[in-house]
Amino acid sequence: MDINLARWRKSSYSNPDGPQCVEVADLPGETAVRDTRNRDLGHLSFESGEWAGLVALLKR
Repeated sequence: MDINLARWRKSSYSNPDGPQCVEVADLPGETAVRDTRNRDLGHLSFESGEWAGLVALLKR
């Protein structure tokens, strides 16, 4: 899938007026993450299971 066609959503934990904003896109078999204010710097990709594990760990 072309990352430019991805449907990005802002994290519900992001501060809309603050500097820490993160966007996430669900792709086939992976999750992409990028900095909302610096989209041109690219993104990080995680396998879906890795992303789910990271989110579960952070919630603990």
